[in-house]
Formats: sequence, C-alpha cells, structure tokens
Amino acid sequence: MKVHETAIVHPTAQLAEGVEIGPYSVIGEGVIIGEGTWIGPHVVVDRWSVIGRNCRIYQYASIGTPPQHIKYKGEETYVIIGDNNVIREFVTINRGTSFGGGKTTVGDNNLLMAYAHVAHDCHLGNYVVMANAAQLAGHVVVEDHAVLGGVVAVHQFVRIGKYAFIGGATAVPKDIPPFVTASGMRAKLYGINVTNLRRNGFPEEVISALRKAYRMIFRSHKSLREALEAVKGDAVYSFPEVRYLVEFLQDSKRGIT
Repeated sequence: MKVHETAIVHPTAQLAEGVEIGPYSVIGEGVIIGEGTWIGPHVVVDRWSVIGRNCRIYQYASIGTPPQHIKYKGEETYVIIGDNNVIREFVTINRGTSFGGGKTTVGDNNLLMAYAHVAHDCHLGNYVVMANAAQLAGHVVVEDHAVLGGVVAVHQFVRIGKYAFIGGATAVPKDIPPFVTASGMRAKLYGINVTNLRRNGFPEEVISALRKAYRMIFRSHKSLREALEAVKGDAVYSFPEVRYLVEFLQDSKRGIT
C-alpha cells in the first residue's frame, strides 16, 4: 500500500495490499478499495464507496458523491465498482438513493472515458465502454459489452441491451435493444451491430439469425406484438440470442427506440 503524504484517507477506510493513492486525493468514510487499485492525483472517493481490484482511476474523477436528486437527504447509500475498470479524468459516479435501490453499480472490465457521468441508481454490466462525455441519467441499465459513443445522453430509466452500439451525440429517450446499432440526434435503429458481434466471436449463423429476426420485427410493418409472434414461430427463435432479443422487447417499460 502506498499513500502519498498529501492524500487524505479517512480512518475507517479499508485499503487492500498494493493500493496506491496519489497526491491530494481524498478517500472518505467507510470506503473499501481492493488489491492493486491505483488512484491517481486529485481523485475523490466519497463515503461508503466500494472499489474492486486492479482498477485505475485518473485525476479529478469523483466516485460515490451524493446523488443529484432533491429527495436525497444524506442517507447511507452506495457505489459498488467491480474489478479491472478504467475510469478516466473527470468521470463522475453518484451513489444510489434509498428510493431507487440504494446503490449504483459498475461491473468488471469497463472503460469510462473522460467526463462520462453515471447518475444515481444506474447499473453497468461488464465490458461496457462509455466514450468521452457520455451521460447516464438516473436508474439507467447498461448491459454487457454495450458501447456508448461520445456525448451520448441517456434518459432516466432507459435500458440499453447487451452488445448494442450507440453513435456519438445521440439522445436516447427509450430502450435500445440488444445487438443493434443506434444513432442520430434522437436515437434511431440501424440494424444489427454486425461488426461488434464478429469482433466478439459470434458465429455467422447467429448473426444471420439476428439479422433475420431484426427484419421481421422492425421492417415488416406489423405491430410489435404481431412481429414478435411471427419470430416465435420461425426457425430463428431456436437461437438463444434471438429469444433474448424478443424477451427484451417484451419486457420494455419505456418503449423501444
């Protein structure tokens, strides 16, 4: 453990072996930081935050600060961050609210680029990329392997499906299904995210099945319910990825982009 002499670490904070705390950083009450995590200069890790192993957090990031919500009254809530995350300059991650589950969570192996914002009660999966200045409002769920381009703005309570890609400067008022590409001033779907699926080793038959299902759902001019029933009756429904896409669409609470 290596703590710079100008850093301030609360007596109740727990720092594991191999943790480094850079100059002028502030580690708050009850914070837990896992093995091998590096905290750069001028970082704030506020009270009750939990950070896993082998994370790298760069200067001026603010982790676990109070939620930006007028109903929050100082109650004990949390940010919980997993292992192997890279959190770049000026990233902000607010802790949860008591009326929103009490915690904001970030999984493992994520990259949050400079100026990204994760609001209260958000939940990020694993291998998520948030490019520079991507912004999540409260209660957003981002599933595994999703990629958000720079300056993307996501409305509260939106769910972003796994392996989805959202192009830069896109406003996202509704759910983004898994496996798709979305872009535009207001998010619009542009088909299956073939490039990302291939990069992640998806077999061509799975990609073909997803593309066919996408056409059946979004290009058939049927109602969503009718289109989903058609997919369920087709051979492509035998693929788990297609079933997941259908379940996601059926479960959507904000509606689909």
